[in-house]
Amino acid sequence: MNIFESIILGIIQGFTEFLPISSTGHLIVASELMGINQTAVTKAYEVIIQFAAILAVVLTYSDKFTLKKIELWKKLILAFIPIGVVGFLLAKQVKSLFSVEVVAIMFIMGGIIFLIVEKFYKEKEHHLSDIEKISYKQALLIGFAQIAALIPGTSRAGSTIIGAMLVGLNRKASAEFSFLLALPVMCATTAYDLLKHYKDFTDANFLVLGVGFVVSFIVAYITIKLFLKFLENFTFVFFGLYRIALGIFLLIFI
Repeated sequence: MNIFESIILGIIQGFTEFLPISSTGHLIVASELMGINQTAVTKAYEVIIQFAAILAVVLTYSDKFTLKKIELWKKLILAFIPIGVVGFLLAKQVKSLFSVEVVAIMFIMGGIIFLIVEKFYKEKEHHLSDIEKISYKQALLIGFAQIAALIPGTSRAGSTIIGAMLVGLNRKASAEFSFLLALPVMCATTAYDLLKHYKDFTDANFLVLGVGFVVSFIVAYITIKLFLKFLENFTFVFFGLYRIALGIFLLIFI
């Protein structure tokens, strides 16, 4: 992997990680188009750019990382448990699903679900706008919705946002809970991958890794800010249409 490819993948990771369009799916497609083989070194690179995205969330929500917010983090950990358990037990089966065809199909299915939910979803005053007021039951239900994200192309952000909207959060709060829920998920995934691939870092180009890290962090931070602004005035319909269009394109041409 060269610096140009590192920049492209860093941009894709940073931009798509917290949007409901699947960062994993986009990385699989981009790697396929650029002819980047899924080697151990490539996997080490993906670990680095995912960690950069985690830091972007920490910087954005630094006020949530205090002992006063312990109740919120209890709920986030509870929401993490379903995907943590299922992901651990079915790791090999999930890995076997990594293909452009599966990604394309899940893009389309996820897009249709977004359009259906938005068709019937009416944001009301009783919908939660403060993620700290979410109940343990709501957090757990969102956690079960997140399990769908184990299928490449589904989108972790997308599944959690849909789950949050269905249990009574408004659009912005759904996105914010999804951002914070990414931390335990991505920390667990990153830690597991580091333990599994730490030897591969000895063969990696640290300049390429560093460039990807910086690019992913900056793009993720900007994307989070812009996405929240977007949700103040718009719905998720655009993302649903984008997913369907991209999925059809991939099935036809890739």
